[in-house]
Amino acid sequence: MSKSYISQALRKEVVLRAAYLCEYCLIHENDTYFGCQVDHVISEKHGGLTESQNLALACTVCNRNKGSDIGSLVWESGRFVRFFNPRIDKWGEHFRLQGVEIVPLTEIGIATNNILKFNDSERLMERQELAELGRYPAPEAIAVIF
Repeated sequence: MSKSYISQALRKEVVLRAAYLCEYCLIHENDTYFGCQVDHVISEKHGGLTESQNLALACTVCNRNKGSDIGSLVWESGRFVRFFNPRIDKWGEHFRLQGVEIVPLTEIGIATNNILKFNDSERLMERQELAELGRYPAPEAIAVIF
């Protein structure tokens, strides 16, 4: 199945709504080596539509790790749990920022963290360097965190 075309206007809407932040890990697009991409929250493979309410801005690492997945098993409970959805979920209800570590607070947070690998050593080092420069969390992310 080929990916649907995302118009320049729709892409701009997604980017502006996200304030240039990855809506999953909250890194600012200017602070990523590969930038951010428009992500289908529910992939087309699973019937997700190419419309504003199903699109999010995702850094390349989050987008690559997420792929077309929509959820994952949470081993502690043995349940399949959907991923964090930036269109319907509040970031601060599912995650807490502890220093530069993204701590999951719910099963949705756990499932998302397990697959998007927020706290892999390379990602923690990247966020630590940005924090030391006063760039993480970006000012735009503060409103999302709290």
